[in-house]
Amino acid sequence: MKILVIEDNLSLSRNIIRYLSLKNIQAEASLEWKDGLYKASTKYYDAIVLDINLPEINWLEVCKELRKKEKDTPIIMLTSMWSKDDIVTWLESGADDYLIKPFDYEELLARIKSLTRRNLKNKSNLIHVWDFYIDLDKVEVKKWKKEIKLSHLEFDLFKYLAQNKWKAVTRQELYEKVWWEFSWDFMFSKTVDVYIWYLRKKLDRDLIETKKWVGYMIK
Repeated sequence: MKILVIEDNLSLSRNIIRYLSLKNIQAEASLEWKDGLYKASTKYYDAIVLDINLPEINWLEVCKELRKKEKDTPIIMLTSMWSKDDIVTWLESGADDYLIKPFDYEELLARIKSLTRRNLKNKSNLIHVWDFYIDLDKVEVKKWKKEIKLSHLEFDLFKYLAQNKWKAVTRQELYEKVWWEFSWDFMFSKTVDVYIWYLRKKLDRDLIETKKWVGYMIK
């Protein structure tokens, strides 16, 4: 799980990151909204923790910008003030949940897990990797609203790597699971490497990482 924390209070931001790290959750911090919006727009996160009291910008604009970019990452708002009208505004702006400061870190983690489970259930036939959506029903890949044309084998290869995100997948495994065959002749061929090159060219050259002496991995 990967979380983005957009919070200008350095002490609180560090404490959240430290707590999540202790729970074996990868977390990244942004202390100002421009950096946070850039990261949220260009990287994949399972959830975003957003402080509504960010300086220099109305926090509503951050939510609106993310939703405009087709980013449906769950957003949890952090606030020190609240009322019924505030809650309605937060949820209508695109936020999925909220926590009142001061809050318990264990509760924050529970809400993050709940939102990510719900998001995953709602998208059981969609895989989200970086800025790409893999639609298993339609057998297509999109970046935002633009479809990326892939061959059948390219699609299956990308799908398998995405389904095994954060895992180094060997060439042998790819031959068996994507090409549905394996032989020693195949093992020493460059077929997988060539198709990885095709995907990098069509999608993003940094999307698929080469793990030396092992195979390939999407983070």
